[in-house]
Amino acid sequence: MTRSPHRGEVEELVAAYRADLLAAGMFAEHPVTSPARSFLSRVGADGWSALTLAEQCATSLKDRRVVGWLMVTGRLTPTADYLVLGRPYLGEVAARHNASFHRRFTATAAELGFDRRATVLQWSAVTKVATLAGVAQDRLSKADLDAGREQMIAAIRRHRPDAHGVRALTTALFGAEATLFHAGVLDVPPRKTHPNQAASRAATWAAAPPRLAATLLGYVEQMRPSLRPATIVGVEGVLRGFAGWLTREAPEVGCVADLRRRHIEAYKLHLADRPSARGDRLSKTTLAEHVGALRTCFERLTEWDGEDTPTGVLVFAGDLPRRDEPLPRFLDDGRAAKLLQTARADPDPFTRLAIEFLARTGLRKGEFLDLTVDAVVQIGSAYWLHVPVGKLRTDRYIPLHPQLKEMLDDWLDKRPAGLRSDYLFLERGRRITKNRVDRALATVAATAGIGHVTPHQLRHTLATQAINRGMSLEAIAALLGHRSMRMTMVYAKIADRTVADEYFAVSEKVEALYDAPRELPADDEGAEMRKLRSEMHRRMLGNGYCARPVGLDCHFESICESCTFFQTTIEFRPTLQAQRDDAADQGQLGRQKIFDGLLTRLDQSAS
Repeated sequence: MTRSPHRGEVEELVAAYRADLLAAGMFAEHPVTSPARSFLSRVGADGWSALTLAEQCATSLKDRRVVGWLMVTGRLTPTADYLVLGRPYLGEVAARHNASFHRRFTATAAELGFDRRATVLQWSAVTKVATLAGVAQDRLSKADLDAGREQMIAAIRRHRPDAHGVRALTTALFGAEATLFHAGVLDVPPRKTHPNQAASRAATWAAAPPRLAATLLGYVEQMRPSLRPATIVGVEGVLRGFAGWLTREAPEVGCVADLRRRHIEAYKLHLADRPSARGDRLSKTTLAEHVGALRTCFERLTEWDGEDTPTGVLVFAGDLPRRDEPLPRFLDDGRAAKLLQTARADPDPFTRLAIEFLARTGLRKGEFLDLTVDAVVQIGSAYWLHVPVGKLRTDRYIPLHPQLKEMLDDWLDKRPAGLRSDYLFLERGRRITKNRVDRALATVAATAGIGHVTPHQLRHTLATQAINRGMSLEAIAALLGHRSMRMTMVYAKIADRTVADEYFAVSEKVEALYDAPRELPADDEGAEMRKLRSEMHRRMLGNGYCARPVGLDCHFESICESCTFFQTTIEFRPTLQAQRDDAADQGQLGRQKIFDGLLTRLDQSAS
């Protein structure tokens, strides 16, 4: 049985309730305090907690107002089931009784870019989580938020499994986490959460033979200080998968010393047959990473000479699949120009900035997203971009084009002033993700009609454009942040000028062999022959000549005009118009389109 509240306790609660109503600017006379006194005398906080869920949900509206106040002020802790089924409208109650923080929360959410509806849903979700934790909304911790989220999700799945409640709740709390951080409540920056697989991982290790698990997990811990966290996650996953396979398929293996070559050979066949997450077979790269991680583990254990080590060499270099070495995939000048022109017309400012930046700096996607607000520095009269430590554990400075500097300045001008993060690229208080960059590029590429394009292709494109135009390999290596020239030499395979020069020199002699004109009398030279000769003279080059037939189009005829670095001014308009008309006369639609674009931009700038 629950204890009935004493009269003195009841009057203290009624006085506190009345004071809170008055502070919120609400009516607080006898018609309001009398029902509150009645409920607190009859039921009270302890009595209400002892009611069944159905009885709690059937509480009258007058009593629910008092119950909501008790919850919001931390005097009564509800269950997650009641918050899901009872519809207590705690957000409205909390907005009145914690008005100061509610104003701060709302202002922060608006500054981050959330609309009014999203802010209301965030506040409601935060209030429910706070009541479960028994604290005020401005005293929530990250642990309280995570625990409350899990309790609410479990309750929704129990009572409303077919509704969209889980999605609505997680969406609201996803945004609320950013609002609470920038409002100064949470100390941990917001980040996307993933399903917790710790229990599944622990179960796999627990099922493995104890000595085998201890040796492999000990190796992981020894490597943790030396490797990046993401690399450690991969190594642990490979060793866990191997241990799980041994547990199922080779129960005779109780430790690393029991491993034999036949176990490795059988596991290799298992990997080759295992489907990937997308349903197809594992790629050669993935297979090499799995087998390579095992090989490194066994080699280290042998070098360390511990108590549980391999009895011989288990994995050889020949066990690793030979990886393909394709050339970097890049965009030719025409596709690159189309991409940038389409990006510049996109209404999304981040899309415009991201594609322009990646295409003109060659930054890796992670390096771009890791830029901070102080990344631009002035050295002398030029601006430089400080690229943070990235994939190869090095940072660097690269020259920053004035146009990119203007775009960054514009982005910073629109940045909310109250953000508690130094990262440059934030949306609604959270760091912009790599998927956001991928989606932006995919949308622009589809609009431009150039097929699928990845951010890394823009890096390859810049390097190819640079080497084709005479930039040294050393300068390209410094620009891209390569640790060794071997990484940069791959671009020399794409555009080897020595090979090209020798090829065309030989081609001229071969063409002379096949295409040598027959000796004809002077009076036998017809109109077409004279036209060909005159056309050839008109296309003399500074160091040779172009033997292209008159009716054959040339992809390189307007290569400079299609380059993203090409600039022109109004005094060249007559020449550009003549080139455009010539292209139209010859039916060269691609070339005509290039000059149409240049003329349009000149006319727009002149007007």
